[in-house]
Amino acid sequence: MAHNHPHTAVGNLKLAFFLNLGFTVVEFIGGLLTNSTAILADAVHDLGDCFALAQAWYFESLAEKGANRTYTYGYRRFTLLGAIISALLLLISSFYVLSVAIPRIIEPESSNAQGMFALAIVGVVVNGVAMLRLSKGTNANVRLVALHLLEDVLGWVAILVVAIILMFKDIQILDPILAILITLYILANIVRQLKNIIPVFLQAAPSSQDVTEIQKKIGHIEHINGVHHLNLWSLDGEHTVLTVHLVAEKNLTPEEYAQVKNRFRQIVDDFGIFHSTLEIELPDESCRLEESHF
Repeated sequence: MAHNHPHTAVGNLKLAFFLNLGFTVVEFIGGLLTNSTAILADAVHDLGDCFALAQAWYFESLAEKGANRTYTYGYRRFTLLGAIISALLLLISSFYVLSVAIPRIIEPESSNAQGMFALAIVGVVVNGVAMLRLSKGTNANVRLVALHLLEDVLGWVAILVVAIILMFKDIQILDPILAILITLYILANIVRQLKNIIPVFLQAAPSSQDVTEIQKKIGHIEHINGVHHLNLWSLDGEHTVLTVHLVAEKNLTPEEYAQVKNRFRQIVDDFGIFHSTLEIELPDESCRLEESHF
């Protein structure tokens, strides 16, 4: 069976990043030179993928380091910060493209169809090469980036089609229309991304986990008489963290204590929880959190 070693994944991400970054610069320059808002819009799309690739590359490299005294949960949560920054930059860029493209719907301007055609060919090749390199990976993070690059390939195919039409027909309105469609697609992705990120950032319980069911299962553990202060959140949208206080029905023997912990571990594993912290309180023991009115 083939294995996707970490250094291979990082190497592929590094290559894809520099290919994408270099070509994004070419896109912005080419979009201005060809007077094509569609190319500028796709440059914004590729800029977003540059951020996605940079984050994937950086955090893939950090993954092996794990936790330390400063970041005791590791670096997984940094992806949220990077995603929010990327979303804000893409919002600014997208509104700029719309401010240029919308007036051209009313008063179309001529675009250099031959230049658009040449850039589109290069765009399909560059993004296609990067996509093929990453699509061979087994890492979920790498495969997700490969899907982003597939979207880029399809976007450049659309620009290629419009360029061919403009080479034979003077329908200049097609360029701003395509720019607006690409930008609206980017904005829809940003909104969807933020809807997923914000609850994680605010430490909401993951929608994929049933908190009530987890509490019910834990409450049925033998020798346990109560469950409180159950907290469930996600580090990065994938890795779930659980903390909980259990009240024992009596003073537990070492064997009974071990039984409770083993059963708790089974429940945690069944729900796919990445990290858990358990505190067991004796019947006559007061909870520190309740005393502090937390």
